Amino acid sequence: MNSSLNQESIITMPIPTPFPVGDINVYVYKGDALTLIDAGPKTEEALDSLKIQLEKAGYRLEDIEQVIVTHHHPDHVGLLDELKGARFIGHPYNEPWLSRDQEFLESQKTFFQGLLLEFGVDPVFLKYIKNLERSLAFSCTVSLDGTITSGDEVPGMPGFRVIETPGHAQSHIALYREADGLLFGGDVLLKKISANPLLEPPMEGTERPKPQLQFNETFDKLLQLPLSRVFSGHGEIIENAHELIHYRKKRQGDRAEEVRKMLAQKPMTAFQVCTELFPTVFHKELMLTMSETVAQLDYLENLGKITSNGAKESRMYFA
Repeated sequence: MNSSLNQESIITMPIPTPFPVGDINVYVYKGDALTLIDAGPKTEEALDSLKIQLEKAGYRLEDIEQVIVTHHHPDHVGLLDELKGARFIGHPYNEPWLSRDQEFLESQKTFFQGLLLEFGVDPVFLKYIKNLERSLAFSCTVSLDGTITSGDEVPGMPGFRVIETPGHAQSHIALYREADGLLFGGDVLLKKISANPLLEPPMEGTERPKPQLQFNETFDKLLQLPLSRVFSGHGEIIENAHELIHYRKKRQGDRAEEVRKMLAQKPMTAFQVCTELFPTVFHKELMLTMSETVAQLDYLENLGKITSNGAKESRMYFA
């Protein structure tokens, strides 16, 4: 390994979040530009934490020259509002989320309303679509200054290239350095928990993205790369990435098999499956639990293990 490629150029800063996942890791990388990878949520506590940790490292907020965004979720981008002197760089799909494009946000509500009816959700629960806006209180209102996509060199970070890693978010990217196998992975791979494959509106065209299938493709892509260390968005550095990916894929396959067995007993809508998989939390975390449920249904349908009647309302699934 090149002796100049050392961990001292990376400073890990855990930032508190108001979300169940707990702290987010943001990273200061001293390359050609002083770079922050992700930024934390928009809370006073997070801002104070970032300022204090930067100060300990000998920096101020104003010293950050650029922020690379791994994806658009509020815990990763909220503090961009406080870093106005920096350039913001990420996948182009981040833009409508970061800028809070009103037309996009309205179309998102319409998309989810139709989708949840398609999946057989009782209309009484459609009010939970409003909860999508709640988390935006912790997000930002900025625009990207530059965009990066698959294969691009990362500005200010010599040796790093972009890998598109959708699944948890359509906007998700990771930053990979081939010279030593180091990956800034965002939420693509976490040590203690698996990131949710989240339902999102299509960013191009009209076909609904299938995040679990995307996640599995992302994992297969990462298995083709020599990975030494993964600096992830939450939790510890991962040094056995391939082993962990195989474990995550197996666990997901096992969960899907449980769903197949349920459908072998009787045809069900996605919502009915959801209420059986998550009987105590589905009404509190509707979008999260429905995303997880549809992930398994998409996976099984793709394998030909189940079918659906294709209905646009209360679609039934059969094993």
